[in-house]
Amino acid sequence: QVQLVESGGGLVQPGGSLRLPCAASGVTLDHYAIGWFRQAPGKEREGVSCISSSGGSTYYADSMKGRFSFSRDNDKNTVYLQMNSLKPEDTGVYYCAIDLFGGSSCSANEYDYWGQGTQVTVSS
Repeated sequence: QVQLVESGGGLVQPGGSLRLPCAASGVTLDHYAIGWFRQAPGKEREGVSCISSSGGSTYYADSMKGRFSFSRDNDKNTVYLQMNSLKPEDTGVYYCAIDLFGGSSCSANEYDYWGQGTQVTVSS
C-alpha cells in the first residue's frame, strides 16, 4: 500500500525558511514522478515543483523559482521541498504526490497517491 507522509509545516515569518519532508512507504520514489502541490484557502491546488520519473528534469512554478528547491534522498525514500524567502502568499496546505504511470507532468490530476498535507502559514 502506497503511503506518503508530509511534515515540517508550521508558522514562519516572511523571509523565513522551511523544509518539508515527504516520506514514502510501499513504493520506491526514485522510480516515479513526484510532485509538491499547494492549496491556498479558496484556491485550486497548484503545482509547486515536480521531478520527472527519470530525475532528469525538475519543474518549478514561476513564483517559486529561485526560492524553492526540490531534492530527493533515495536511501531514506524521502523527498524534500526547501522553501526560502517565504512570502505570505506562500501560505497554504502543501501536499506531496506520486504519479505511477506518467513521467514528467506537474498537473495535479495526473497524480495517483497523495499525502495528507502539511499546513504552512507565512505571517508576521
